[in-house]
Amino acid sequence: MLRGRAVTLRPATAADVPVLAQIRADPEVLRWWRGGVDLTEAVRADLGDDDLHVYAIEHDGRVVGAIQWYAEPDPDYRHASLDIFLDPAVRGAGLGGDAIRTLARHLIDEYGHHRFTIDPAAANSAAIRAYAKVGFRPVGVLRRYERGADGRWHDGLLMDLLADDLAD
Repeated sequence: MLRGRAVTLRPATAADVPVLAQIRADPEVLRWWRGGVDLTEAVRADLGDDDLHVYAIEHDGRVVGAIQWYAEPDPDYRHASLDIFLDPAVRGAGLGGDAIRTLARHLIDEYGHHRFTIDPAAANSAAIRAYAKVGFRPVGVLRRYERGADGRWHDGLLMDLLADDLAD
């Protein structure tokens, strides 16, 4: 279990699937995370992926989202990539930044990671601002990076964070 200032991160379990699927189904989350018609199965698939480490984000005793990471295995390109989603009801309270800082510190201290990436949709300005507050910097636009629910290709923004740049 990892403790931040306001959040607790713990490995997500099968018991978390219903609440995480419910959060992912919220239109404000679904817009960016999608996951197909069966979000319960999408969350289960994430939990079953051996290369992905998924943590439930808890605040005031309830699950309010998830944060996940995976590592680039090539030692010459070693880094961790992060993704996060939060219940829109708790956005704006700094919980996402707290979760990212908490996980990044853990990955620095326990795994020796020195660099992190995150790749929000280029149109997701709220997420980009939140990641910048933690210390992530834009690297570049990933043109036509992901297909949206509308069937069209949309740009992403690659951002990275060096361990030395992690903001408190």
